[in-house]
Parts: sequence; structure tokens; C-alpha cells
Amino acid sequence: MTDLLGRMYSWIAFIPKITFTNILEILLISFLIYEILLWVQNTRAWSLLKGGLFILGFYLVATILHFNTITWIIEHAGQLALIALLIIFQPELRKALEQLGSKNIIAEIFTSEDTRGPEGYTEKTVNEIVRAAYEMGKVKTGALIVIERETPLQEIERTGIEVDGLVTSQLLINIFEHNTPLHDGAVVIRGNRIAAATCYLPLSDNLNISKDLGTRHRAALGISESSDSITVVVSEETGRVTLAQGGTLTRMNDPELLRAALTVEKSEEASTGRFKLWKGRLKNEGKTE
Repeated sequence: MTDLLGRMYSWIAFIPKITFTNILEILLISFLIYEILLWVQNTRAWSLLKGGLFILGFYLVATILHFNTITWIIEHAGQLALIALLIIFQPELRKALEQLGSKNIIAEIFTSEDTRGPEGYTEKTVNEIVRAAYEMGKVKTGALIVIERETPLQEIERTGIEVDGLVTSQLLINIFEHNTPLHDGAVVIRGNRIAAATCYLPLSDNLNISKDLGTRHRAALGISESSDSITVVVSEETGRVTLAQGGTLTRMNDPELLRAALTVEKSEEASTGRFKLWKGRLKNEGKTE
């Protein structure tokens, strides 16, 4: 009996003690792996990951069958894999770092004051944008309207021409009118003013985008992935209005829907004295039809 108790004690003593710190580390590592897998799935790295898994499986089979020459080649070639990955996926890694650098982690978890102050756009600006978008949609005039929020868009502005004009529907329609000097590219709106026009936006590398969407929608999705901006897109082919935000494209079927979406974002920026424990994360899986 004493021997049995001694063996049971030795088995129990062998089990490692799990502390609160260990549980917290497991949760953090799981969250990081999940976010990395989401990022990989939405970039060209997903195809590379599948190819890497195939090579790994081939390596395991070669090891089991004792193919020493093949395993030696794979082991020595793998030493260069990290450098090759950094070179091949330099644009994706840069975008990921830009997204990480543009986020205030503490502010996203705990928010108690307005970060934009008087620069937030007003209800009049919302109405002007909505009116311009649907007026251009009726005549199928393509448009890209980027509304800056917390992430600065100075680099995007430098690719275009400075305007610094009050946001009005007439000015927006005139900018995107065919055969005008400023119609090509996007406009950037800061607060209640059009900061710049003919701006070039980064294209999204998301492989799940519908093939029916053209460069204009891909550009809107690209800027929404690398910043917290809101982009209103008017299709030149169909005249449909779409909202791009947080890596998601949402069809705006009527002016009231777009006005409500922009008003919600405006009211979130203008709110003060509120304490948010968690800010809702936008799902990047949602896609327009």
C-alpha cells in the first residue's frame, strides 16, 4: 500500500503546476496565432503556406523512408527560407506593420475622451457626401471619397493635388466629372474640408475579393485595410454606392443607409466621457455581393 501511494505521489508530482501566468500566456499565444492565420489567409502568403505544408509532409515521408539525400537537401535549403520569405512578402509585412503602428492599443481597449476634437465632420458634411454619391450614381460617374479618421493620411495626400475646399456636393461632383483634371483618383476628406484630390490608394491583396469588382473597389478596400478611414465608392459601371471600412465592403442600397452609416461613425468620434472596455472589431470576412 505504501508503494502504491508513493507511486501515485510521484505521478502527481510529475504533473507540472499550471499557474494563472501560464493560462494568460496560453491565451495570448492563441490569440496571436489566430490573428497571424487570419492575416496569412487574406494575403498571398496563404498559397505559400499550403505549399510549405506540402513540402513539410514530403519531408516527413522522406524521413520515415530514410531518404537521406532528400532530407539533407531539404534541411539545408530550409536555412535560406526565412530570408526568402522576407524578400517575397516584403509588401505584406510592411502593410501589417503599418496596421500595427496605426493602432493605439490602449486607446482601443480603454477610451475615455474624443481623439479628434473639432476636426470631426458634421451632419452637413455627411449630407453633402450622401447627396453627391447618389447624384453621381444616377449618371454612373465613378468616385472614390476617403474620409480620414484617427489614422493620418498625409502620405496619401502627397500623391494627389491639394484642394483645401469646403465639402459640398457640387464640388465633389465637379471633381469626379469625366474629362476634368481632377477626376482620376480619390479625394481625401479631413473634417469638413476636401484636403486633396487625384490621390492614389494602395490596392488590396485580398484574394477573396469578387472578380466582378474593379480597381476602384480594390483601392477602397486597400486603404480601409491599412487605416481606419471610411471610403465611399461609386461604381462607374453600375452606379452602385459601396462603403469600405475595416477591410469590408458593404453595399449601400439607398441614401438613408449610407447617411446612417456615416452618422454612426461621426457620433462615435464625437462622443466624450464614455468608458469603453472593449471596442467592437470589424469582421474582415464580410464581402459585398
